[in-house]
Amino acid sequence: MKVLGFCGYSGAGKTTLVEQLIPRLRAQGQRVSVLKHAHHRFDIDHPGKDSWRHRQAGAYEVVIASDRRLAKVREYEVEAEPTVPQLLAELAPCDWVLVEGFKHAALPKIEVWRAATGQPLQFPQDPWIVAIACDRPEALPPVRACPVLALDDADAIAAHLLQNAASYEYCPPPADAEPGRGPGEAACAAVAAR
Repeated sequence: MKVLGFCGYSGAGKTTLVEQLIPRLRAQGQRVSVLKHAHHRFDIDHPGKDSWRHRQAGAYEVVIASDRRLAKVREYEVEAEPTVPQLLAELAPCDWVLVEGFKHAALPKIEVWRAATGQPLQFPQDPWIVAIACDRPEALPPVRACPVLALDDADAIAAHLLQNAASYEYCPPPADAEPGRGPGEAACAAVAAR
């Protein structure tokens, strides 16, 4: 399975880009899943529904299934922030997992940067960023050895992902991995050399 994160400041267009990439990858026969980080108190259940009532009664997990979909809601007994590797282990087999919102995760990421937000580029500080998707490449500071992709060209970004699929093959990090060290600069150089 290939795993790729999307990072960037609010309003840059991460969700829109992921939304555009899903059908393009599917059109190429790829099964795509998404991991999305949410705020602390999100809920997908509705008060009064059977599954909600089961959770309120103290169920640790509730699985809701039909012939069209499945949802699992787990209540943590103690507040805990799941890691990307833990969440990936929850997914059914797929070709691609697009990860949005886990900006500190140790996985290859495309930074989504929009000049109008006025926010600085995260690339220099994040060693896991392997490409930048932006709306105005001319507004970027000099970025050495890192592919710059046109944010408004989802077809080209999907093609880039498929051409470099091996770069995104997921290998769970070893337990003793250093969190600050990533493949960013080396991976950018390898992708740029192709």
